[in-house]
This record gives sequence, C-alpha cells and structure tokens, in this order.
Amino acid sequence: MDTSRVALALARARIMGARYPYYLLADTPEGQRKEAEITRSVPSSQATRGNIRQGFVYQRMPRISLKSIANNAEIDVIWETAQRKLEPLREALNVALKKDWQDWQIPRDADAKWSDKAKKLHADWWAARIERQREIDASIAAKAESEYLYDKPYEDKKRVRVAGPFTVDSLSPHRTLAFAIDDGLIDGVRQPKAEYEAKADFASVMLENLKAAGVQQAHKADRISFTSIVGWPGEYICAEGRYMEGEKERRAAIFFGPEFGTVSRPDLVGAAREAADAGFDVLIACAFNYEAHAAEFEKLGRVPVLKARMNPDLHMAGELKTTGAGNLFVVFGEPDIRIEPVVGGSADGQVRVRVKGVDVFRPQTGEIESGGTDSIALWMIDTAYNEESFFVRQAYFLGASDPYKALKTTLKAEIDAEAWATLNSDVSRPFEKPKTGRIAVKVINHLGDEVMKVFGVN
Repeated sequence: MDTSRVALALARARIMGARYPYYLLADTPEGQRKEAEITRSVPSSQATRGNIRQGFVYQRMPRISLKSIANNAEIDVIWETAQRKLEPLREALNVALKKDWQDWQIPRDADAKWSDKAKKLHADWWAARIERQREIDASIAAKAESEYLYDKPYEDKKRVRVAGPFTVDSLSPHRTLAFAIDDGLIDGVRQPKAEYEAKADFASVMLENLKAAGVQQAHKADRISFTSIVGWPGEYICAEGRYMEGEKERRAAIFFGPEFGTVSRPDLVGAAREAADAGFDVLIACAFNYEAHAAEFEKLGRVPVLKARMNPDLHMAGELKTTGAGNLFVVFGEPDIRIEPVVGGSADGQVRVRVKGVDVFRPQTGEIESGGTDSIALWMIDTAYNEESFFVRQAYFLGASDPYKALKTTLKAEIDAEAWATLNSDVSRPFEKPKTGRIAVKVINHLGDEVMKVFGVN
C-alpha cells in the first residue's frame, strides 16, 4: 500500500537479503521420485525439462472410503509378507510361555515375571505388528482419492533459493472518476461541480508543485529553480517557465504527460516543434513514464529536451502539500553505454556492455556533461529486447561497496568472493548478439529514478 521511496527501498533490501524455500518441481527426476514415493508406485520414465508450468509436488489429504479399502489388493500382499515374520515369533513366544495364544490374545504389555527371552520375543512381535499396520495405513492413504493441498508443496531441504533480478512497479490512483452510460464523465462525482473541477485540474496542481519544487537532478547544484511559471495557450505546451542560467534568464516550455499513462516519442517531437516555433530556449517534459524510444529523443534543432520523471507521490494531487521539500521532478540523464566485442576465449564473438556514467544537464551553463558511475545504484540489461517489454536478464549494483552483504549473512556459508564481485561491476558478462538486433539498458539512480535506452547491436 505504501509506495514511498523509503518503503520501496526497505522492501528491495529485505527481498535481496532473504532466503526462501525451494520446492520440488513435478517436472524433475527428484519430483518424479517423490511422487512415486507418495503414491507407492513406479517412478515415471518420462523425460523431464524442469518446466515450472507443470507445478510442484504437493502434499495431499486422502479421502478414505470403504470402497478404496476393499479394492486395494496391496493390503493382502502386505499382510502375507508380514505374517511370514509374525507367525514364527508368535509360535516361539507360545513355546517360551507354554501358551496357545492367537494374534488377538497376545497382551500389549509384557509381564514382569516373564523371562528375558520371552520379553524380547514379545517386543519383536509387537514391533513387527505395528510396522505391518503402518504399511497398511500408508497403502490405504496412497491408493485412496486425495485432495491436493496446493498451498503446501514439498520442500527440497538441500537447496536454497534467493531473489533474482527484479523491478518494482506501482500505480496509485487516489482519485476515482465516474462515467455515465454513454461513457461521459459525470460532473461533480457527487460533489459540487466547481469544487470538483478545482481538484481535478491535474495540470494546475502539477504547475504549483513544479514552481515550488523545481527540477532536481542527482546533485543539488544542478537544480533548476523557476523564477516564474505562467500558463501558455499551446497544443502541447501548457506553461512558460523562467530560470537563471548564470547571469542570463532562460525561457523553458513546460510539457506534462498524462496522469495515468506513458509519453511517446511523437508527443515529445510535437512539443519540441511547438517550443522551437515559439522561441523557447529549452523544453522540459514532465511525465510519470516514458516509452523506450522517447528516451532517445534529446534535442530538436537548437531546443534541448529535458525529460523529468515525476514522483509517484504526485498522484495524490491536491492532497500533496506544495512545500518543495521532496524530489518531485527529477531529470535523470541518458546512460553513457559502450558495447564492446569479446575477442578470444570461450566467449569469442560475443559482446558485453560497459556503463561509463550518466549524462547530466548543467542549468548554469546550459550544457550536457557526462558524469561517472557514482550516481548509479543499479543497472540492468535485456540482452534480447523485443520492443514490447523489458526483461531483466542481467543486473549489477554499483551503489554500495557490498550490495549483497545482508544475503551473505543470511546464507551463513562461505561465498565465492569472485562470484559476488561480478554483481558489483560496471561491465556486463558476455552474451550472444540478440536475434532481434536490439538490447535495452535500464539505469536507476539513488533517488529511485530510472531511465531506459535501446541500442542496436549488429
């Protein structure tokens, strides 16, 4: 429920530093053997692929009926096998005690006056009888109809499972819009129209927060503080902002993306053309999310395009106080990536990615400079990007000297230091050139802001 950056940072740390049970997959040799053990049958000879879609080996609750007992031929086999051991013990016990007891007449407890030999025969007979009953009960449970307990798969105690690369996505619409039968918006949503429209004007609320908070970057010195923000009657541009670049005042065109949606490249191109026609010095686009190809759009003619990512807290709109204390609008520059071929060794012909830093816009000079890797907390690679979704195939942590310290403590084992070091690297592991011809790199800074860029690989 809490999508603040502190809560997300804590959640990430706990997920990264914990270990989880490993469950037996049904589509594995171990799972087949466990299934055969439960059902008291011969293990399956089918080939296994470790496909998780086949499910796990689950515990089950038998539904025992008279029919399942009567039709279970294995009970007779268990009885006859046990009798070969029980009958000699019963006869020897009768000889030692000079009795003629049948199975049901043998007492449960031995008499203190019996000889040691008789006591041992009595104990062995009862142990064999209890084992016979245990075998019969297990056979009845295995052959009866069962209800699978899908919340209780069997664990593999020999393996430890840890979290793999992951991302955190959230959407927090704090306001609900009501629609009529004809898909028209119901004015007021059970509130006076004027009051509702004042709260629902998303752009006005965003402009107030933008004027108070400014546009923040990784370093406080690179913050863009507006001296004034006024409305602008444009198709894409909704406001004109003014800020100081050294001793010179600059005019910025303000463009806002949708409240619940993603900004595409054509939207940015249209806004940049409008800004150029109106003589603006820079276009500042503010949005919650950008498409991958929109992230590649940096400049149109003489007008640079700054893409500021809006904090999810802004979804609260009117409920969020415009104090300017939070990082509500953050510009996170383009990642500086170099794709290197691998020559020699087992990875010959493959490629790897080296992240050199992140480009940063300096409002004091109006130039874009290349920064180092200090501002990068995490970077991930999709080595076969399909232009539809980003799939994390490799992930590296640069933000801490030992990002997996908590996990190493939890595992309580000697860890290969060289293997752990590969997780804290600015160079990826070698990988095959993608068939799609594209890879995607996503970089996240210490403030939780992220940017993704697509690269072509020939």
